[in-house]
Amino acid sequence: MPRQMARCWALLASLQVTITALALLMALVVLCTLAQTDLGTLGAVNTYMRSWVVTRHFQGLGFPVPVFPGGTLVGLVLVVNLTAALIRRFEFSVRRLGLWVVHSGLILLVAGEFVTGAFQVDAKMTIEEGQTVNYLEDYHQMELAVRDVTDPARVVEYGVPDSLLRAGARVGLPGTPLTLDVKRFYPNAELAPRGDGDPPSPADRGVGTGIRITELPPAASDQEVNAASALVEPVADGRSYGTWLVSTVLGAPQTFIHEGRTYGLSMRPRRYGLPYSLTLRKFSHDVYPGTQIPKNFSSLVHLSNPARGEERDVLIYMNQPLRYDGRTFYQASYGKGDTLSVLQVVANPGWRLPYLSCTLITLGLLFHFGISLFNALKRRQAAEAL
Repeated sequence: MPRQMARCWALLASLQVTITALALLMALVVLCTLAQTDLGTLGAVNTYMRSWVVTRHFQGLGFPVPVFPGGTLVGLVLVVNLTAALIRRFEFSVRRLGLWVVHSGLILLVAGEFVTGAFQVDAKMTIEEGQTVNYLEDYHQMELAVRDVTDPARVVEYGVPDSLLRAGARVGLPGTPLTLDVKRFYPNAELAPRGDGDPPSPADRGVGTGIRITELPPAASDQEVNAASALVEPVADGRSYGTWLVSTVLGAPQTFIHEGRTYGLSMRPRRYGLPYSLTLRKFSHDVYPGTQIPKNFSSLVHLSNPARGEERDVLIYMNQPLRYDGRTFYQASYGKGDTLSVLQVVANPGWRLPYLSCTLITLGLLFHFGISLFNALKRRQAAEAL
């Protein structure tokens, strides 16, 4: 048993495993780049780089077949391999210090991707001139919004993430007598008016009664947007309020009344509340004189954070984002005749790790080759002296 464990330990720390893992990662980068044409950037990254195994569906099989190791699996193997190699070949000497630093930098680089994949949040803030917004929207995830609009001056909102809708569960809303019975969830669907020959709609309340629902495959490119839809039945105190169709492409308000309180139903991008707010004072779209070629986009926003007693104006423009409270606000797009600004918001707690790891790798290599050069010159001088 000790001999077998020694062999496993040697294999785990071997250079062959390191080279194999690096070769697989390079292959994954190429495959991921090529797949962006069909899957879009996010879809390709999730399929190849942030998965344990890359799978494919083959005709005639009702289950996916593994065809290639995913980036998560290869990255984990590489981290374990580098850590084992560092421990197994540990030698306390100046000669080995550079290699220790290089190994540590590589481990940190791969670990940084794990942190990014697990905790990074990409969202948007869409804000019109004069409007104040204190939330972000994630267009990669959806939620069923239930709004208590009884008092227009004090609207209370509840968000049910699409992960619960996919499970077809019964979801209770804390603080209310409401329970939502999810009949069906469509990640992407086409909605059209019902024709004379169409079957009855599964929705028997709201605008959904006159709509035909056709399920579609999820959007494959970054330019396409899923029309997430769901059929839900609100139940309160044992009383059903019918089946409603909610969708991101339905703009009509859909409300029902229970015990004197009015509730609205809608599907929207998932929202994340902020402890502060931004007010768009002015959006500027500058062009080069005499042309329509964009020169600069900028948003003058007022940042208000009562908890910190902070009130100040900030100018966000191209290559000059706002970094605040662990989030970075980039100028991304605009609309409505240059009166609406779209800010891309990224929260990544591990954004410093790649910089730190690259610094460690560079310093480690410089130190290692510097020591090697110094020893070579020293040997040469000794040989010449003889």
